[in-house]
Amino acid sequence: LQNVRIDPNSIAFNMWKVIPVPFYLSVHFFEVLNPKQVLKGEKPVLTQRGPYVYREYRYKTNITFHDNDTVSFLEYRNLFFQPDMSNGTEEDYVIVPNILMMGAAVMMEKLPDFVKFLLSGALAGMKQEAFMNRTVGEIMWGYEDPLIDTINTLVPGLIPFKGKFGLFIEFNNSNSGLFTVNTGMKNISQVHMVDSWNGLKKVNYWRSSGCNMINGTSGEMWPPFMSPTSLEFFSPDACRSMTLVYEQSGKFKGVPTYRFVAPKTLFANGTDYPPNEGFCPCMQSGIQNVSTCRLNAPMFISHPHFYNADPSLVSSVVGLHPNKDQHALFLDVHPMTGIPMNCSIKLQLNLYIKKVSGIMQTGSIKPVVLPLLWFAESGSIDGSVLNQFYTNLVLLPLVLEYVQYIFLGLSVPLLISAAVLMVMNK
Repeated sequence: LQNVRIDPNSIAFNMWKVIPVPFYLSVHFFEVLNPKQVLKGEKPVLTQRGPYVYREYRYKTNITFHDNDTVSFLEYRNLFFQPDMSNGTEEDYVIVPNILMMGAAVMMEKLPDFVKFLLSGALAGMKQEAFMNRTVGEIMWGYEDPLIDTINTLVPGLIPFKGKFGLFIEFNNSNSGLFTVNTGMKNISQVHMVDSWNGLKKVNYWRSSGCNMINGTSGEMWPPFMSPTSLEFFSPDACRSMTLVYEQSGKFKGVPTYRFVAPKTLFANGTDYPPNEGFCPCMQSGIQNVSTCRLNAPMFISHPHFYNADPSLVSSVVGLHPNKDQHALFLDVHPMTGIPMNCSIKLQLNLYIKKVSGIMQTGSIKPVVLPLLWFAESGSIDGSVLNQFYTNLVLLPLVLEYVQYIFLGLSVPLLISAAVLMVMNK
């Protein structure tokens, strides 16, 4: 118990403070092979590009212990491109939807026609098209686009940012918000459980109290002595808490583990799974509308290749091949300590595109949830960290348990002998 709580004197503390496990972010892009045909109303044909792999370093700063058995911290992520592990470079060009333009078009669909007419004219003047051919580095880390200033001028506040636009621009060299979690010093069953995030006990992105709740841990460790049922964590990237369910027991390099996976209800719509009604407005099951926490842009998250989603999502495009081995997320956790041994968390980012009346650049595009990319954050304990973990938190407790039984076994005949002697002395 002393070694798994958040205490500078515990074995697990340094693992918690600066994660020694080599984490990798692998990004796969979906290139649109027939952009001109999509503009005419045909089905998008996609091909997967990548992976583009980044070594991910995580470390905590501003660690502050409080009197109420909690600790606050900021966790930063630094990413470094790994050419030898990647299938391509950041200079690769990829044809994808013009995310800013298509997103803004859908967001402005219900605005007056004259506003859309002004936007359409501005888009023509800037030679903006529905699809763009940009490098992987630009799409991920940002590119300058005059469209940003134009949208801010026409509809102030529609996109509350300036300068560059990139899908991962806030992911690198940044933190995931101020977490305050329980240390477990007084109650070990609460260790790592989130007390607040950015000072909030619940978020306000969703339409129900249950969906807004901040449940579980911050996603790095869990309380010890886990039961084979479920685990919860709060994900700032997904703007919600997630519950994974127990699948099976196993071993990772000699260490006993419980494997937890995503239930089919994780991204189900409110019709198929009523508790998810708070995440709506919903479309088909298997995708979650995250527009309320993504600047109101028509963005959706899902499992890669629409794994475990409504089949109509897969059939709406050409080129997706969902399967469990490649596209299901999992966490292998040592149940006695609550420390993950091996994990791969996978999510897909999707953009809802359609023809918008009054904006000629959208052509005759049929409504479709179009996959942009999917990524996996993966890591496993290995090397000296695994040896230290196994020796101190697996092998030593096991030896002590056996010693306990040995002493118990030895004490039985000793007690019997003592009882016999007492009887004989009488």
